[in-house]
Amino acid sequence: MLDLLFETSWEVCNKVGGIYAVLSTKAKTLQKLYKDKVVFIGPDLWTADNESPYFLETHTELDKWRTSVTLPFGLTVRIGRWNVPGKPLVILVDYNSLYPYKNELYAEMWERYRVDSLHAYGDYDESCMFAYGSALVIESIVGWLHWGSERRVVAHFDEWTTGMGLLYLKAHHPHIATVFTTHATSVGRSISGNGKPLYDYMRGYNGDQMARELNMESKHALEKAAAHAADSFTTVSEVTARECDQLIERHPLVTPNAFEQNFVPKGEKLPRARAAAREKLLVVAEALTGQKYDDDTMIFATSGRCEFRNKGIDVYLDALNVMRTTLHKLHSISRKVVAFVLVPAWVKEPRADLAKAMSGNGSHNRLFNPVLTHLLNNPDGDVIYGRINYLGFANDPYDMVKVIYVPCYLNGTDGIFNMSYYELLPGIDITVFASYYEPWGYTPLESTAFSVPTITTDLAGFGQWVLDNYGENSLESGVEVIHRTDSNYSDTVNDTAREMINAYMMDADRMRRLRKAARNTARSASWDNFINYYLDAYREAIDHAAHQNPPVHHEEIYY
Repeated sequence: MLDLLFETSWEVCNKVGGIYAVLSTKAKTLQKLYKDKVVFIGPDLWTADNESPYFLETHTELDKWRTSVTLPFGLTVRIGRWNVPGKPLVILVDYNSLYPYKNELYAEMWERYRVDSLHAYGDYDESCMFAYGSALVIESIVGWLHWGSERRVVAHFDEWTTGMGLLYLKAHHPHIATVFTTHATSVGRSISGNGKPLYDYMRGYNGDQMARELNMESKHALEKAAAHAADSFTTVSEVTARECDQLIERHPLVTPNAFEQNFVPKGEKLPRARAAAREKLLVVAEALTGQKYDDDTMIFATSGRCEFRNKGIDVYLDALNVMRTTLHKLHSISRKVVAFVLVPAWVKEPRADLAKAMSGNGSHNRLFNPVLTHLLNNPDGDVIYGRINYLGFANDPYDMVKVIYVPCYLNGTDGIFNMSYYELLPGIDITVFASYYEPWGYTPLESTAFSVPTITTDLAGFGQWVLDNYGENSLESGVEVIHRTDSNYSDTVNDTAREMINAYMMDADRMRRLRKAARNTARSASWDNFINYYLDAYREAIDHAAHQNPPVHHEEIYY
């Protein structure tokens, strides 16, 4: 079906957020379908002293191209493979030489597409120069191959950060089929991030007007132009599709995100991984609080980016407070609860006293400030730490619910756990992602893949997908979906607390059924199944480009 597929993203070989997980896990399936006909393009942000751990610089089929051409404007690239399952071809673009030409590019984008870059700030210039460089690379490779409109070439661009690359190709090489994916609309994310009600008033919002009000005209203009110019426009869920309809004014195909099972321990390895993770989580809890935790201790967790409202971290902490109050009323209950907040923040360093206590060389008494595993640079300004203190979580001996904030990236070298997030995840009993704004929801899907039941909401794309495919029967899906709106915060907190208490009270047999159901749900949401949505997008793009651009001789394009 495809002769060549390019996919461009700021998160290729650059682990920032959820898009990295989407692309890095999709790569293996694409490689199975189109062996080395897939080329990922990412930014070259690395130096000799700080090399990307995800990039393997090696000889590839692209070496002949690189030695045969001179890229314009002093543009330089590195070629290799992405060190993820499938090891696809990857090109890293050093776009710094393009900055002197940005005004000419912005002028062209205004004249052709009415993209207003005058109000740009922050990461706009950097993103656009990377996108432009990526388009120049695609242009060069296709030109070097002497391919015209008779060949099926797709250029897939992810997020507004790559939109200018798509617009450049549409202007200069319209026979190259283009796909544009918004993983979250820039205006929708800004509306929710600024505390405005997104859903109750969705039909009343105008994307252009809101972009002006929120001072993000340039990003929105670029995203909207790319969405309308693309041969195929996609987004990740029905939830975000409604957002696109209203704010971008084009209806997208829905291409839901899947999860590659390569990261998940299989067979007997999973129980061993669960035991090792639980041991480490409870060792940290014991060292912090000076208490012993039995094997039946209930472990909850939430994780992800520090978007306090959007990710539902506020709901999680408030629900734990409700749970604590409820359990204290049940005097016959003695099972302890440890609830982790695994959310990176402005971390300073691992706590030396905690590391010492974990080694067995320190005191076994409760540590000072026993809710924090790492020191913060801004403890007075950290919203999570502030809410924990406001709610009075101090991990006192009599408190049945202990809350532990882990404000660092769990990459295996954090100084306390020294295990990666995926290594710790199997040890958790229930994850909670009570999201307000979550276009898809990789974290709850990851949980199910590791046989960890999860609680999410119907404002998350994954939560809505579960409802559409499994209904409200959590024993069938391993996922409890809470109804959330702009105006039912208290109900959301109480419903989340209720489901957490239900899980706490659940007998071992029912919990085993729940864990098995979660794993089966993850298998249904695998790339083997979901890749077909992307293949539909590629077909749509190829058909649209062919219809708009009848075949011409390649020399008319390149010479």
